[in-house]
Amino acid sequence: MKDYSRQNKEAWEFEAYEFWVKTSGPPSDRARKDVADPVRMLKWHADYFDRYEGVRIANICGSCGKKAIPLALLGAEVTIFDISEANKRYACETAEAAGVHIDFEVCDILEIDLNRYQNYFDVVFMEGGVLHYFHDIDAFMKMMHALLKPGGKMICSDFHPFTKIVDSLKMEQPAMSYFSTEIFEGEMAHARFYEEEIRRQMPRCMYRKYTISEILNSILRNGFCLKQFDEHPSWENEKLPGEFTAVAVKL
Repeated sequence: MKDYSRQNKEAWEFEAYEFWVKTSGPPSDRARKDVADPVRMLKWHADYFDRYEGVRIANICGSCGKKAIPLALLGAEVTIFDISEANKRYACETAEAAGVHIDFEVCDILEIDLNRYQNYFDVVFMEGGVLHYFHDIDAFMKMMHALLKPGGKMICSDFHPFTKIVDSLKMEQPAMSYFSTEIFEGEMAHARFYEEEIRRQMPRCMYRKYTISEILNSILRNGFCLKQFDEHPSWENEKLPGEFTAVAVKL
């Protein structure tokens, strides 16, 4: 595991289970919401899935299972790959409470066991700020390609690169040149929800933020055919871009 991955793992295991309980409720409460309306819990990401029943989905950096469990409730066979044991605990307890099964592999995404998972999935899916944790986007896209069956689909939904220059999602991360290739140390995503005393104690992550062209070119040069690219408004200000979704198929 790379040094920056170890640092990110430490950050994502800092009181993560307790954070999910505080913000999403105990696993039993979260499960009731998922069971009541799994499509609604997927939000606009549901638009990118052709079907669910029997589809093998790799949920990359799937965190606490907030999308994996609704997908499983809709009939998909879901495997979360994530670096945090604390995330696994919350996700698996929620899945059990919801009456569904998910697989959860705690690992560095770039070290997924391809002896087991190469050409295995129909869909790889990620959302909510994933790419900036990986300092070599080509290595990341190469792994996504390897996980998919021929003709399989990648749904890559992430924070819009516009957030490099304007904090349109209110993540409280520093602004920089849009074209910066800097790797920088910053607070983990949940730090802003804690009191200042605890916030100062929290482990920090190592980030590398990409431009739109870096993301699209990496998709194209690593064996994908780009099918769709959508931009979505910020949660805080609908006049500004906040997220994007790229849909690509393995050639």
